[in-house]
Amino acid sequence: MSFKNKVCVVTGGANGIGFTIAHEFAKAGSSIAIIDLDKTAGEKAINDIIKYGVEGLFVCGDIAEKDTLEAFADKVIDKFGKIDYLINNACITRKGIISGCEYDDFNYVLKVGVTAPYMLSKLFLNHFNTGGAIVNIASTRAFMSQPDTESYTAAKGGILALTHALAISLAGKVRVNSISPGWIDVSKNNKYSYSISDHIQHPVRRIGNPMDIARTALFLCDENNGFITGENITVDGGMTKQMIYHGDYGWKYNE
Repeated sequence: MSFKNKVCVVTGGANGIGFTIAHEFAKAGSSIAIIDLDKTAGEKAINDIIKYGVEGLFVCGDIAEKDTLEAFADKVIDKFGKIDYLINNACITRKGIISGCEYDDFNYVLKVGVTAPYMLSKLFLNHFNTGGAIVNIASTRAFMSQPDTESYTAAKGGILALTHALAISLAGKVRVNSISPGWIDVSKNNKYSYSISDHIQHPVRRIGNPMDIARTALFLCDENNGFITGENITVDGGMTKQMIYHGDYGWKYNE
């Protein structure tokens, strides 16, 4: 897939899944704009990206803040004029009801994970080129949970619903889809080791990696796939389809 002369905006693009998405779009020919709180990693990411012969913009800022979102959108348009793709990737967790996630904590996560994607979609709406696309990074946590994950789970459920709402509101202007990653190893240099049972809990027999998500984002933005909008693609190695009980696939339940 070629994305030559396109402009791709990625939130949380300094590390992990966002970093890989930004790099893959750059390798395919897109100029890249990133916003992230990690200044050091963000600057490094952009320096790496421009080695592909594309333009890059990094803004260090907190997307939970309205002023930050507006300033970022202005800088992107000032530099590039138009955009083609918005990848709403950034999110955080402040855990949940067991560990004492408070009112401000919960709402902060929602600002990052739901309000910011909505506002950026709104701020960029009149600046999308023909064939533009929005991809929201949701999570399998939108429809399954572990204890004490309410802030993150609520944000991912919210962005999943926001996806189909925006797809209808923006019909004929911008396509909007989402990706729900499962277990993705976002560590640098694969520093974590996994047991055989970790792998075989997945029907594909492996843990996911950021490239699995980046390839899906490229697919959804490709105009050859322009008949897809309002959809969510689950990329989890089939884990949410496989029922697991005590003793299955090396998994044991402990109180």
